[in-house]
Amino acid sequence: MLDFIRLTRAPRPAPALSPRESRAVGAYIGLAVGDALGATVEFMTPREIQQRHGVHQEIQGGGWLRLKPGAVTDDTEMSLALGGAILKCNGVEATVIADAFSEWMRGKPVDIGHTVRRGIVQYRRTGLTETPENEHDAGNGACMRALPIALATLEHSEEAMVAAARIQAHVTHHNALSDAGSECVLRMVRAAILEQADLGGLASLRDRLIATHPPFRAPKTPLENPSGFIVDTLRVVFHALFGGSDFEGGMIEVVNRGGDADTTGAIYGMIAGALYGLEGIPQRWRRALQPEVYAACEAQALALLRLGQSHR
Repeated sequence: MLDFIRLTRAPRPAPALSPRESRAVGAYIGLAVGDALGATVEFMTPREIQQRHGVHQEIQGGGWLRLKPGAVTDDTEMSLALGGAILKCNGVEATVIADAFSEWMRGKPVDIGHTVRRGIVQYRRTGLTETPENEHDAGNGACMRALPIALATLEHSEEAMVAAARIQAHVTHHNALSDAGSECVLRMVRAAILEQADLGGLASLRDRLIATHPPFRAPKTPLENPSGFIVDTLRVVFHALFGGSDFEGGMIEVVNRGGDADTTGAIYGMIAGALYGLEGIPQRWRRALQPEVYAACEAQALALLRLGQSHR
């Protein structure tokens, strides 16, 4: 994957970002920060995290994947693969996306989910870019990588964004709950970047999801050790997002819940990064990301933002 990141790097843009650019880059860097921070404690319980780290709040690598400090996992890598495919053809084309995912898997990534692997293998075998609908495929793997869709369709209609989201998702995940959760996250990211919603406005989008898909309603007691089930993932993300008032506090809350912490961190990070902007992400976390990862996320965020605004 490192070779892919190097190939997609662009010259670092001028440091002065407009407010909208700050929110777009913040969403992408937030995703990577959450991925890198959460990977250290993935599959651990909150009690295990507390015993080993106290409160886990520094990007340090390690974890079951034995990552180097500042390295990321499939959450960020698949986002970059998807974004690269969109930029390659200036649009959302299923075959180009499936090819990009296949090439990413060929690079022997450090981690890959079972549903993702199965979908890519099916594409290689049949050429089909849409997996059959499956009630058991309600994982978070389509949501974790969906950020490029929000950026590339920023000023398109909501219907166009949803159609694009399903094209990328159904390469590996074809499930109504997965679609609904992913599309809610994309609506939140887009509303935050466009400054159409504050935290209260994002809560209204959450409530809209719950009204149509009641399983996403969270219990009062926060979930611990969340699985890769999209409902578990978003319950934890929403609890952290709406229970806090800044990027850092919510991120620490979500990753210390353990379980699929790299993905809960990544999804929280993309929403909160869009809401609070790049400057809202602690500088120590931004600096801790591997430089090539930071540069790839920043460059792709700005390129996708330009594409998403070209629809005007």
